[in-house]
Amino acid sequence: MPLQIVLEFSGGAELLFNKIKKHEVTLPASEKDWTIGSLLPWMRDTMLQERPELFMQGNTVRPGILVLINDSDWELMGELDYPIKDNDRIVFISTLHGG
Repeated sequence: MPLQIVLEFSGGAELLFNKIKKHEVTLPASEKDWTIGSLLPWMRDTMLQERPELFMQGNTVRPGILVLINDSDWELMGELDYPIKDNDRIVFISTLHGG
């Protein structure tokens, strides 16, 4: 069954996603449950406009990007293993600023 979620980007992370801060996304039906770990490569392959190395490092977000799931730190929610649910709101905030 497809999932409807909201992805939000701020702190400069939106620059990598066509300068759009809020994306209402439908994740396609999948045999496996969607997790943050499966969402990140999907975002990289379908949404990311440029420079994926500024968003991901290996199979996770690069250091300096905070991830909130429904306003809670993803570290409290199981990080990559968090099972995404319909209507989840996932926010990516870059804390890295060039100088």
